[in-house]
Amino acid sequence: MVALLVGTILNGINQGPELLSGGHPNIWKMLLTYVVPFTVASYGSYAAFRSQTVVQTR
Repeated sequence: MVALLVGTILNGINQGPELLSGGHPNIWKMLLTYVVPFTVASYGSYAAFRSQTVVQTR
């Protein structure tokens, strides 16, 4: 959910002029704008889970 919100805001900032002027936005940039926050959030969640698991097993 966070990646969706952040990606939408970043797409508005990065592709806003093209969208408002009726131009064609760069599709690859739009997709990457959603993938990057999703990847960062997923990795952060995985790292926190792994860190918690390591602490519990010691």
